[in-house]
Amino acid sequence: MPSVLADALAHRPLRIAPARATSFVLNASILVALLAASSAPTPLYPLYQDQWHLSALAVTVVFSAYALALLLALLTTGALSDHLGRRPVLLGALIAEAGSMVLLASADGAGSLTAARVVQGVATGAATGAAGAALLDMEDPRRPGRAALANTITPVAGMAAGVLAATLLVHFAPAPTVTVYLLLAALFVAQAIAVTFTAETAHRRPGALRSLRPRLSLPPTVRRALSTAGTGVVAVWALGGFYSSLGPGLVRLVAPDAPQAARGMVFFTLSAAAALTVRALRRTAPLATAIGGCLAVPPAAALTLSGLHGAGLPAVYGGAALAGIAFGAVSQGAMRLILASLDEKDRAASLATYYVLSYLSMSLPAVAAGAAAQRFGLGTATHAYALVAALLAVAALAALAASRRAAARPADDHLR
Repeated sequence: MPSVLADALAHRPLRIAPARATSFVLNASILVALLAASSAPTPLYPLYQDQWHLSALAVTVVFSAYALALLLALLTTGALSDHLGRRPVLLGALIAEAGSMVLLASADGAGSLTAARVVQGVATGAATGAAGAALLDMEDPRRPGRAALANTITPVAGMAAGVLAATLLVHFAPAPTVTVYLLLAALFVAQAIAVTFTAETAHRRPGALRSLRPRLSLPPTVRRALSTAGTGVVAVWALGGFYSSLGPGLVRLVAPDAPQAARGMVFFTLSAAAALTVRALRRTAPLATAIGGCLAVPPAAALTLSGLHGAGLPAVYGGAALAGIAFGAVSQGAMRLILASLDEKDRAASLATYYVLSYLSMSLPAVAAGAAAQRFGLGTATHAYALVAALLAVAALAALAASRRAAARPADDHLR
């Protein structure tokens, strides 16, 4: 019997429940901080470009170095906390994350910035699966769905917080390319200390070394859920990667005289809209949520492109907001479909596989867009990117609609 139920039956909720709630909040805050750190460089990319004369391709390489390192970590350490426990994996990852912040603060060129982002990606990948699985471990049977909501809303809320904090620091803090990272380093150290005082939520089991072999592990039920929503996940995370890496450049292209803050805040618009969408649709059926999100992708792409054809900055921001709604809806729908079919022993590994798909979708198209922008111009690259994202969303709609019809067919047959 789960401990929370045993405590409730024994009429002792006051002693254990607060500690459980504190651990839940701590792990959610870790995911928020990790994703805030991942997006903090977005408002700083124009500063790096001016200081070090970086091209659009160089910016997307720096961005994607983080994402690809994160993928490698997910592939190798994604299931590690299922064997060693959540706490030791989180502790080591948070210490490494704090170290990567120090490296980012001391970066003096594209090479050192890329190296720091690689270290950050490895640490984030190791921590993401462990923290997300810990949230699932602490799911309260009396409040089902809270862990799924936390796993969906914390990444986008973290990305929004990171962009907003970095943008404000650019304007109000001395040495913004140093200050934001040192503040984040202090936060990760504090979280690492807090983790040492939490209770372990996963049972240790053998096979830790074997689990480090790169592989994707998906139970058949999870594989079916991901195959249904996977194309939509690719579409919306690709949009997220575009706005995170090239969004500031797009703002500068559309409105050269816009203030510096406008460049970084375009990704804040996307991530804030995504977080609000996740919260608003938390009780909507996951399949309907994913379908609604995919429907929002083509108009988001069209609105963004209209900014390049005379509509200006309001259209770019409107497109980012609509893309954020799509991101939040599809991510939440896909996550809930996956979590509904998860077995306890596969939690970290299955979450890692989902994030592998997500971050591949975020990084590889962004690098391709950066290369296209360098060769053909950012305007042309944006047109191609928007078209591909819209086509992916249409393909996802077909898969989701087919799944919905298949789910409804047994009920119809029963009525007959």
